[in-house]
Amino acid sequence: MKILTCIKQVPASSNVDVDPETGVLIRDGKNVKMNPYDLYALETAYLLKARSGAHVHTVTMGPPSAADVLREALMMGSDGATLLSDPRFAGADVLATAYALSQMLRRIGFDLIICGKQTTDGDTAQVGPEIAEFLDVPHVSYVRDVDLRDDKTLRIRTVDDRHEDVLDIKLPCLITVDKDANTPRLPSFKRKRSTRDIRIETWTLDDLSDKEATHYGLRGSPTQVESIFPPERQATGRIHSNLENPGKTLFDILVEQKWLRGD
Repeated sequence: MKILTCIKQVPASSNVDVDPETGVLIRDGKNVKMNPYDLYALETAYLLKARSGAHVHTVTMGPPSAADVLREALMMGSDGATLLSDPRFAGADVLATAYALSQMLRRIGFDLIICGKQTTDGDTAQVGPEIAEFLDVPHVSYVRDVDLRDDKTLRIRTVDDRHEDVLDIKLPCLITVDKDANTPRLPSFKRKRSTRDIRIETWTLDDLSDKEATHYGLRGSPTQVESIFPPERQATGRIHSNLENPGKTLFDILVEQKWLRGD
């Protein structure tokens, strides 16, 4: 079985720079990390690999610096990795991103695609299902448990805010994994040494079957961001020192701010 895992490099904090003309995040490889939900997707793939001997290949789309999260995935257990990177992909919304990734995944070939439920920079939870629609394969979201029934069927437990379902799904298919599905492993120093010679391939638009540039990036995005900005920080704290009666001071402050009644 061939498993493809889709991961993403995201900002590590809310201190981000925004292009004032396009309204998109500037991704320069600084202060970044692997998308937290993708850790659960990777661990799901590695657990299936341990049970079935599957081959796990990890992909991402982004600037050249995104190769760092692919290298991290190799150190965790992936067997190979490919980066999709081209300036013509810049500014893509979820639809254009999903289309580019679907073109890539179709060429690599797969039995199962595993994505994190969502990314912490966009929080749309749309890219995974949209990839499945472009590839015309069934998909299940909010997955908590996955078991391989046979070489053609997965048994899946999916949970949302209202109910829980257990269902069987035929391969090939795509699933998006929720948090709490497992406990992600850490990168291994032993794996770092054993995978350091694995080459991470970089693909561009020219490597995809659809080479029409207007289908990608900003020009291929039907939605546009009018504005984006980090939340304003309001420092309203007060410092009290050398208090004779700190308990009474705290009580008076809570009464003043109407958290407590003074009577």
